[in-house]
Amino acid sequence: MIRRFQFQTPIKTLPSLHHRLTTTTAAAVSPPPTTTPTPPPPVNPSHLLRVSTILYQQQHSPESRLQTSLSHCNFHLTHEFFLQICNKFPYSWKPIYKFHIFSQTQHFNHNPTTLNKMLDIIGKSKNIDLLWDFVQETGNRTLVTDKTYIIVVKTLASARELKKCVDFFHVMNGFGYGYDLGTLNKVVESLCGCKLVEEAKYIVQKLKGVVKPDGFTYKCLICGFCDVGDLVEGSKMWNLMVDEGFVVGIDVVEKMMDTLFKTNRFDEAMRLFQSVRVDRVDELGLSSYRLVIKWMCKKDKLSQARVVFDEMRERGIEPDCMTLGSLIYGFLSKARVREAYEIAEAIDNPDISVYHGLIKGLLRLKKANEATNVFREMIRRGCEPTMHTYVMLLQGHLGKRGRKGDDPLINFDTIFVGGLVKAGKSLEATKYIERVMNRGLEVPRFDYNRFLHYYSNEEGVVMFDVMSKKLREVGLFDLGDIFERYGQKMATRDKRRDR
Repeated sequence: MIRRFQFQTPIKTLPSLHHRLTTTTAAAVSPPPTTTPTPPPPVNPSHLLRVSTILYQQQHSPESRLQTSLSHCNFHLTHEFFLQICNKFPYSWKPIYKFHIFSQTQHFNHNPTTLNKMLDIIGKSKNIDLLWDFVQETGNRTLVTDKTYIIVVKTLASARELKKCVDFFHVMNGFGYGYDLGTLNKVVESLCGCKLVEEAKYIVQKLKGVVKPDGFTYKCLICGFCDVGDLVEGSKMWNLMVDEGFVVGIDVVEKMMDTLFKTNRFDEAMRLFQSVRVDRVDELGLSSYRLVIKWMCKKDKLSQARVVFDEMRERGIEPDCMTLGSLIYGFLSKARVREAYEIAEAIDNPDISVYHGLIKGLLRLKKANEATNVFREMIRRGCEPTMHTYVMLLQGHLGKRGRKGDDPLINFDTIFVGGLVKAGKSLEATKYIERVMNRGLEVPRFDYNRFLHYYSNEEGVVMFDVMSKKLREVGLFDLGDIFERYGQKMATRDKRRDR
């Protein structure tokens, strides 16, 4: 158990298979020859285009006219063809539903995949009445799967149809599917992943009489409430989980600690960590120590981070690059540059987290030139920078307001507004200009993410090349190298995907 610690409301702390060999007779029976299933024929693109066009143009026409037009197309209706038609109308229920009605006249037998695809489209179009009717039809066909449960309940929950969410389980039970804990857990996990945790909690409570939740159910609810920042409800689920006799897993403890750190409740997170160190220290692994060390270094608590790091090493747990990167940033934030470099140089294969720790720490010390040298070194050693790397370096060199100068080629206001206009964002360009002209009331913050995004194309390659040359002409060699490298990365579409 994990000890109690205080939130706004009290919270409690936290068949093997045996294989036998059997003797066989002397006369071995040869297995029947296996046959490879015949792959479905490819979909004819011209037929697909023709049917899609008819469905779009005649979706409001009478049924008889639409079915006559579709019958004249002479296409081969397969499951793959049906799915590709559905992909043509991902948010429009009417063409798909009318095509479904037509398919019933062609002796087409649905499978779970095609029915789930239809349910997904009907749900995305927010047609709850049709969805509910189609659920009945799907149940009658005995083609309901766990995916069906997830699609239907997620749609109903997002529409706040909570009673129907519960009724759906009862309706499926009436069709002979029963109340299954595994299915409920998949539904709850999906809802919590979409931040519909309140709805998931309601369903669990209403079905508690027929489906008793287990530890995984409570784990999903706790993590879901942590994701939406509701620690009070998360603590209630924690208490309920302990009362039911389940052990709170370390992954749930880490999630709770991470949420406490993110909500600036450092002391409460450390009390939780300390309780685990006392009662369940053997269960603490690298991920737990990494999380605590990262946030200690962010909060400038380097001495405490070193104590936790030493404890981790004494227990035989080797640190990874992310942990060492956090420690490097912690040393640099205290201006202990030599010790930070000693840690970095001792790493055989540093990854991007190590370089980011160095760059972020050096920029905090106002050493932008040295941070750029780290940037050059990481490229030399084959570690590709990400968008976050470029944004950090640009903010370090130019500040959060961007560079201002007489030459428009290195005036970032001019470059940014030009990029917005070329990208068709005239309204956003106008708003930005208004902010710049009204500096007395509002200090504009330059959006480097958006700046790089709007120029991440073939046209931007030329712009970055010209820009890097101009920056070098005025003595800004570090900035020139940064923009030149980004332009090279944007040279092709495939490279832009990897940035």
